[in-house]
Amino acid sequence: MWGRLRRMSAIAWIAAASLAAWGFLLLGQGFFWRTDQRLPPREAPPAWPSVAVVVPARDEAEMLPVSLPSLLAQDYPGRAEIFLVDDSSTDGTGALARELAGRLGGLPLTVISPPEPAPGWTGKLWALRHGIEQARAGEPDFLLLTDADIAHEPDSLRELVAAARTNGLDLVSQMARLRVASAWERLIVPAFVYFFAQLYPFRRVNKPGARTSAAAGGCVLLRTEMAVRARIPDSIRQAVIDDVSLARTVRKAGGRIWLGLAERVDSVRPYPRLTDLWRMVARSAYAQLLHSPVLLVGTVAGLAVVYLAPPVGVYAGLSGGDTPAGLLGGGAWAVMAGTYLPVLRYYRQSLWLAPLLPFTALLYLLMTVDSAVRHYRGRGAAWKGRTYARPEAAPER
Repeated sequence: MWGRLRRMSAIAWIAAASLAAWGFLLLGQGFFWRTDQRLPPREAPPAWPSVAVVVPARDEAEMLPVSLPSLLAQDYPGRAEIFLVDDSSTDGTGALARELAGRLGGLPLTVISPPEPAPGWTGKLWALRHGIEQARAGEPDFLLLTDADIAHEPDSLRELVAAARTNGLDLVSQMARLRVASAWERLIVPAFVYFFAQLYPFRRVNKPGARTSAAAGGCVLLRTEMAVRARIPDSIRQAVIDDVSLARTVRKAGGRIWLGLAERVDSVRPYPRLTDLWRMVARSAYAQLLHSPVLLVGTVAGLAVVYLAPPVGVYAGLSGGDTPAGLLGGGAWAVMAGTYLPVLRYYRQSLWLAPLLPFTALLYLLMTVDSAVRHYRGRGAAWKGRTYARPEAAPER
């Protein structure tokens, strides 16, 4: 027995480590691969609370004709109004929003045009600050924070509020179903959701008192009282990954949070080319690692062992006769592909994409490294013409 173990190749040992890692991920990481976390059971409240919908928008004239009508048409029994924050757009975003509201009717719309962000603020959170500030003048019970590229079914707001009220939640967030039309979107987008859930297992997020906190920034319903208590968004004004920071701050303030997959909330923003998706991931990947070279090296090594070692082991077994490496790598690859199937079903994609997950993981690894390179070249966390410094570089108030 020990003699056989001593004769195992380095590739076989790495494949064994990968298989052990997948055994843990399968059973010990909050069942992250399951897709059953949808809006919890809910009932209509006796009286529907008031809601202010806040939409930060920067150069979104292309998206608004698809997304804004879905908000204007919300079938909500209580009082609701929309505050669209035109964040220094150059494409007529604000004027288009007014035109759509005037032509389509529906919920009342107010367009706000704040100045450029103050030092220490990211653009989206600066826009949310002004939107929330004006919205609170009407004393709404809830705030719906939603992006300008998110389309909602007519009952979306009603279902979100009912879920919050029925379950005593201070924050309800749904991860919008992202667009999967192009070949690159089909390859990369479901994996984005899969990796996010692996980092922040939804079941753990939704467990009261859990340490894991996360939200999906495209669709967040927040109780106004909790926003005031947690000083949202001022307390997270430097955050590049604002949705996770928002959820952590709410939980730290004693709030109850919930995160799940959406069924009737969709992102309409297209990412047809690899460069579009690359830019989307690379702009914040290194921020997720706290701009730490140590975490970067650990992440790259971890991705290599967990995702890349299995196909290398299979290749070593088939081409070099390394049977232990082939069997161990094949086992790890099978578990990996099996955990990816539920997400592919959720996105209604071919299950044959599951064995390609190592290749997709390699792309994400390269995107993460590129994110770090951009950061050190002064181009990190860049979005729509703005580049953000490391959080500690921002001045305190």
